[in-house]
Amino acid sequence: MTYEITVDLKTCDGIFACLVRDGRFEEADDGLVDLPGGRREDGTLTATFDDDQISEARDAAAACPLDAIEVTEP
Repeated sequence: MTYEITVDLKTCDGIFACLVRDGRFEEADDGLVDLPGGRREDGTLTATFDDDQISEARDAAAACPLDAIEVTEP
């Protein structure tokens, strides 16, 4: 299944509740989140995945207290 994870880096403040739910999230050098293969542009981090981990991604988005993470399917 192909899906996209988008993080609003202007909203994210490095609480990292997402890391507990989805191990692909990691701390970037700037203290915010990063994702493997992620692209940063205009305050947004976007990564596309084609795997069976969409449930983990949705759990990470739901755990974010600032609602900075969105998971979408094309």
